[in-house]
Amino acid sequence: MSAAAGETLGTVSGAAVRRVLDAEVARARAARPGVPPRVVDAGGGSGSWAVPLAVAGCAVTVVDVSPNALAALERRAREAGVDALVTPVQGDADQLLEVVGEAGADLVLGHGLLELVDDPARATAALAAVAAPGAAVSVLTTSRHAAVLWHVLAGRLDEARAVLTDPDGRHGPGDVLRRRLDGTALRALLEGTGRLRVELVQGDGVLEAWLPHTVREGGPAAVRSVAELEELTAGVPALREVAARLHVLARVVAD
Repeated sequence: MSAAAGETLGTVSGAAVRRVLDAEVARARAARPGVPPRVVDAGGGSGSWAVPLAVAGCAVTVVDVSPNALAALERRAREAGVDALVTPVQGDADQLLEVVGEAGADLVLGHGLLELVDDPARATAALAAVAAPGAAVSVLTTSRHAAVLWHVLAGRLDEARAVLTDPDGRHGPGDVLRRRLDGTALRALLEGTGRLRVELVQGDGVLEAWLPHTVREGGPAAVRSVAELEELTAGVPALREVAARLHVLARVVAD
């Protein structure tokens, strides 16, 4: 499911996450040769992660509350020729156990999920519960610290202060997100399930908000340079906290 670096700047963000998911798919294939890796995508919407995983040969169950998003997922999967590998289910993160069963997935995604759910601890526990022993849980979420800097650059100092000081990282009652997390809070949520151990914390879109217009319009050479820098900066602790999104990979601890 890897994207070719150099198409557009839009292919740069997500590259570090895709590399990690590719490795997990390869791991699942090695463990059970000839069997499609089982993936659960909680809050997977229209399939931006699910369809590429299905194209890579995974059997993907997408659980989402939106019927419109699931309809778009079905169209996308059909157009990609992988509709037989994609199972859309309407429901929320709390219903994962009912949909998939306990310990049934080789890889569980919670991308863009924790900033929207009512109870992030309960949602995280559900992600962990449906992952098989040794399986991975991949969480991608909006970064609190990046939002602070973004508001500062936009001249919205009151909102920057609110994001930094509010317990949930919100800039006010009109905020479309329920919360924003930093790396420490995200790690605590995952390891607080008692079933997961965090193996990787990295940034996604470290440079995304900070690129000047001249670079954005710089063509393929500029995109390649940005992609190389993104790869170098994704795992740098001081920089990943100001990435647009934080990506964490945790693994189910053996009983």
